[in-house]
Amino acid sequence: MIIDNLENILRNTSFISIFSTMLFFWIKACFFYNKKTSLIETILLIFCNIVFSLILIVRWVFSNHFPLSNLYESLIFLSWGLLLILILLQVKTQESFLGIILTPVILFINTFANFSLPLDMQKASALVPALQSNWLMMHVTVMILSYAALIAGSLLSLTYLILTYLFNNYSFSKKFKNFKQEFEIKTEPQLKSFSPNLEEFNDLAIETNLFFESKIDNLSYRTIGIGFPLLTIGILSGAVWANETWGSYWSWDPKETWALITWIVYAIYLHSRIIKGWSGKKPALIASFGFLIIWICYLGVNIFGKGLHSYGWIES
Repeated sequence: MIIDNLENILRNTSFISIFSTMLFFWIKACFFYNKKTSLIETILLIFCNIVFSLILIVRWVFSNHFPLSNLYESLIFLSWGLLLILILLQVKTQESFLGIILTPVILFINTFANFSLPLDMQKASALVPALQSNWLMMHVTVMILSYAALIAGSLLSLTYLILTYLFNNYSFSKKFKNFKQEFEIKTEPQLKSFSPNLEEFNDLAIETNLFFESKIDNLSYRTIGIGFPLLTIGILSGAVWANETWGSYWSWDPKETWALITWIVYAIYLHSRIIKGWSGKKPALIASFGFLIIWICYLGVNIFGKGLHSYGWIES
């Protein structure tokens, strides 16, 4: 009874904290945006991460095993991982736009875990025989952390594509030229005196465009560069664990198959950047496609298929 009440408090706190943090980022972006991250943002993110950590710790203490035995716990750990990556990126880059992009995704994951999953799947349970191994912490934590890094990097690539599309099709520079032509036709002194402000507006737009083309693209590349080695280690450790448990390194289980597909997609992404020297739109398209593949591997397979990893499946 005590554990249920404590978990319920922590769940509600986690939802309120991440929702409030997201609101803070968006209000700041709408009314007093400054690309430099503030101390308040960092404190809010750290508080959210602590709340998610407490949920995992409480489960660990009362269940006597690392809390990654079902989909609910893995979703909480994924939220924790995304928050950790967001904090590290913000501390490193001092850019507020990262929170604007990632906090809605973390809120969605948290909401799905707490309000959409059946109650039976949210309760801590004893480990099934296949999970009663020291490999649980090694394999599953590395895989979830790789998903978190790849999701964050792919979201940045998707953001890059959206913003560059808007800049190319609704260019501030084109609008500036139209404004300038209209002002040249008019003779009112007050309108002509406003023209230098438009020059500044155009320069700011060009600077902003270049920022998104370089900064976001580079951050996406570096974040995926962290997630891919983790994914590789996770797949290899899973193969070793599978051989110990099922007597085979690879069984073409749906989860294994989609993990391999995910690995191939991001291997192509890194190959295009490192070997081919691509940057910008082309690799961003590959990473955006990878964003879809990750969710099929992580969540879609759990809903629509069954296999050796059946402990994580949702009953239809």
